[in-house]
Amino acid sequence: MPFVLKKYQAIQGKKIQQFLLDEAGLSSSISQKLLSKKRVFDDQQNPLENGHILNCEYVQVAVFEGQTRGLNPVFETEDFAVFDKPSGVMVHPTRKTTAYCLLDEIRYHFGEQADLAHRIDAETSGLVLVAKNKLASTRLKTMFEKREFTKEYLALVKGCVEELITIDKLISKANSTIDVKMTCEKLQGKASITHIQPLKFNKNNNTTLIKARPVTGRQHQIRVHLDSISHSILGDPIYGVNEAVANDYLCKTLSVERRMELTGANRLMLHANHLSFTYKDVKYSITSKLSKEIFE
Repeated sequence: MPFVLKKYQAIQGKKIQQFLLDEAGLSSSISQKLLSKKRVFDDQQNPLENGHILNCEYVQVAVFEGQTRGLNPVFETEDFAVFDKPSGVMVHPTRKTTAYCLLDEIRYHFGEQADLAHRIDAETSGLVLVAKNKLASTRLKTMFEKREFTKEYLALVKGCVEELITIDKLISKANSTIDVKMTCEKLQGKASITHIQPLKFNKNNNTTLIKARPVTGRQHQIRVHLDSISHSILGDPIYGVNEAVANDYLCKTLSVERRMELTGANRLMLHANHLSFTYKDVKYSITSKLSKEIFE
């Protein structure tokens, strides 16, 4: 995620927030956001705060400029777009040193106001919905909160799944050294429902291709629900393995060979395959084009 330092000649005695409006051409909301996140500096690299009166030679502003690696939206309207994300690409930066993420492509194609309408894990491939403007962002995020989207995933899981299953289990943070890990083992948590449909069993490697439809949208929901019924997803380096393996993965010390040996795949075999919803009285039904090459 490339943060670029832009330099502006300071105007002595002017308040920094007014300077950002008048000289840097930033909106009030963006100016406040940059100041609160300490991305505005004086010529000595000291962060400037809201209300600061300028007495420096110039002001530096760390702004995000999206870059492209050739990933284009697969569907687009005036208000939103859909990307078919490859596995391994984060949707949002986790730190300033993040080299590249889907947000790069979003801002590159659609500008500063564009944003993610929802998120999927870095290793999960497939469809991600993007709002092109603030009004669309608010509307789409509200629709997700109200569960007005139908999302369908494909996953390759361990073992034989023979019938339709509805997993209705509470999800909460796990008592684990792995900070991101969730669990279904506690009596308290957030209500979570996932419908599972078996599609194809492979007796040669004892795996089943399944369709998963999450009714709710909890962190790692499909992964932790499937693991809770002893059908963890192939390639999952956090669920279905011990914590030492998960820690090695998160510390980037788990080799590809070791991961293949322990989990059955070199990536998480989970794919956001289909998205359907109604927006401004128009029905949309979008299917990923990557699923065939992933699961065939």
